Amino acid sequence: MSPPASRTLRAADLEALAVGLCLLGSGGAGDPQPFASVLRSQLGSGELVLHAPGGLGGASVVPVGMVGATSVFTEKLPHGGEFGAAVAATGRWTGAAPDAVMGIETAGLNGVTALVAALRLELPYVDADLAGRGLPRLDQLTWVTAQLPLTPCALAFPGGHTLLVDSASATEVERTIRAALAGTGGWAALALPPSPAALLDETACVGTLGRALELGRAHGSLRVLADAAEVAEVLGGEVLGEGRVHDVLRHSAGGGLQPESSVTVLDRNGPVLRIETENEFLMVLVDGEPRATVPDLICLLDRRTNRPLAVDALRRGDEVFVVVLPAPAWWLAPGRLDRVSPAAFAIDSPPLLLGGRP
Repeated sequence: MSPPASRTLRAADLEALAVGLCLLGSGGAGDPQPFASVLRSQLGSGELVLHAPGGLGGASVVPVGMVGATSVFTEKLPHGGEFGAAVAATGRWTGAAPDAVMGIETAGLNGVTALVAALRLELPYVDADLAGRGLPRLDQLTWVTAQLPLTPCALAFPGGHTLLVDSASATEVERTIRAALAGTGGWAALALPPSPAALLDETACVGTLGRALELGRAHGSLRVLADAAEVAEVLGGEVLGEGRVHDVLRHSAGGGLQPESSVTVLDRNGPVLRIETENEFLMVLVDGEPRATVPDLICLLDRRTNRPLAVDALRRGDEVFVVVLPAPAWWLAPGRLDRVSPAAFAIDSPPLLLGGRP
């Protein structure tokens, strides 16, 4: 069933939205709450319309988001003009001001940043993005898979300066941004080149924010102390295990291409689960046998509260459910899976997806 032509977002929806965005983050993508508080204040008693791309005709849509270390963001807060500065820079370079805003990645923190940008810039928000879930690198976006350029793009830094990147491959954009962030405060607002709304049904994940809302609302319907099977059923996924975190091994990432940690969970029914991670949860092995991988959404939830847990928040002794949810459908079409498969994270395993899809 296709998503509705439009839906609305109100301040009362933001708690459910934040939970859904954490689930789509698959343990990564940052905490949406800092920007959710800003968004709640901006919305007040009003609402924001979430437009489907097909309803905007020939409108030009600019993807925006935050790049860099999400942990640094809470220490060096935005002054409020970063997204406007980045969008204005791409507009000056291309000679065309955008008609609407969309997200680069509708998961975690970036699931809210584009909403804040849309309200601040007084532009319509399009419910589409270039990832459909949490992804760590710009060279993994849907536009790259669809052979569309990421340039000209612009970065606006919290210090007030702006950097524009043009005529660069996706890999070069990723490297340039990483190098720039190292000396400029750790994060920046990013605006990619505008795209016709009519192209987004083929080149972007459509309806991701709607999916986050639905996941968050379903999560909110769970009873207190729901069991693992109930949690998985309500969220539309599958249980991989439940038990106690026995160990969390963290090590350097080798340039961001190697798993940064592995988490061992002792299942209450006997098996041992090992979860490989980078910024997100990437693969689950049960007694040494791979059971789930990216791009499906691997989620660890607190057994007492059902709240999704972040990779960097896991500690020994945590009681967790390990659940897997379906990957965004966009990635399952022919020729797309390799960019977000385990091999894209230097893990030697074929993709293992719910129900054997595609």
